[in-house]
Amino acid sequence: MVAGALGGMFGIGGGILMVPAMVYFLHFSQKMSQGTSLAVLCLPVGILGAFNYYKSGNVDLKVAGILALGFVGGSLFGSRLALGLPEAAMRKGFAIFLILVAVQMWFKPTPLESAPAESSIQASALNPVAESSK
Repeated sequence: MVAGALGGMFGIGGGILMVPAMVYFLHFSQKMSQGTSLAVLCLPVGILGAFNYYKSGNVDLKVAGILALGFVGGSLFGSRLALGLPEAAMRKGFAIFLILVAVQMWFKPTPLESAPAESSIQASALNPVAESSK
């Protein structure tokens, strides 16, 4: 439930939460944790959260479809690669990935911080009705 709630809040997948939790709390191997996390994704677990975002206008279905196709191919390639690597290399690689993502997220400015005037211009251009009613 925690992984689902945080996934809905932040748009994160099981890898960031469930894999470490399974390694530490269930004492799974890195590969068992990653495989189990992928198995969770086989079901439409995010459909209700995605639907809420869609209703509020925060889903680009075209981009989501393209990314899903890439995810399918990448998942096949990545899982084959991972299964050929030693357990220690998998854990260290996963840890480095999490650190790199955290550092990038910490230091990268949000779009509103980097261009506030541009975002308000785009918003008014996208919704001329709201602009004319002011």
